[in-house]
Amino acid sequence: MFKQAAIDGLWKQNPGVIQLLGLCPTLAVTTTVVNGVSLGLATIFVMIFSNASIAPIRRFIPSEIRVPVFILVIAALVTIIDLTIHAYAEPLYKTLGIFIPLIVTNCIVLARVESFASKNPLLPSVYDGLFMGLGLCIILAILGGMREFFGRGTLFSGLHLIFGEAYRDFNIQFFNSADGFLLAVLPPGAFLGLAFLIAITNWIDQKKSSS
Repeated sequence: MFKQAAIDGLWKQNPGVIQLLGLCPTLAVTTTVVNGVSLGLATIFVMIFSNASIAPIRRFIPSEIRVPVFILVIAALVTIIDLTIHAYAEPLYKTLGIFIPLIVTNCIVLARVESFASKNPLLPSVYDGLFMGLGLCIILAILGGMREFFGRGTLFSGLHLIFGEAYRDFNIQFFNSADGFLLAVLPPGAFLGLAFLIAITNWIDQKKSSS
């Protein structure tokens, strides 16, 4: 159960490169590793607790109103995350902007609640939410790292948005940002980076199936 959830979430059904769900934040927020991971962690929280909330009461929810109930639960959890980030990491809140509330409409969250948590017991649903969210978070981190490196010549810039001004210069500088590849930090760079990750994933799958 645990192993299968890990395999599905991290690889076989990875939301970012296999199911291609949640593309809006994937493409918009991944300008840096910090931005990508921050939104990824927020999504993990929402996915775990939305699955954990729906699974125990799934038999008591009338099928006619199941989707509104799911959205209500997800919206409540997203509100908690939104207010928490606003209270304790306001610079990060301003950077992520509308994409925190938009977790409510993220297809991967509602899809897993509808297709898995509403049909399975509590523990498998928690595992599913954890690893599906973690799979998306990893893709956000990798894509953010690629775009940040090629576009700005840095990695882990923006930690001050979370931990305060003392961490403003806490990053790895590979080359001057003026020498970076501007396309990488623009929206087309997100499409190209994601396409590269999808291509690598498909290539690995083909190598596995042919061996």
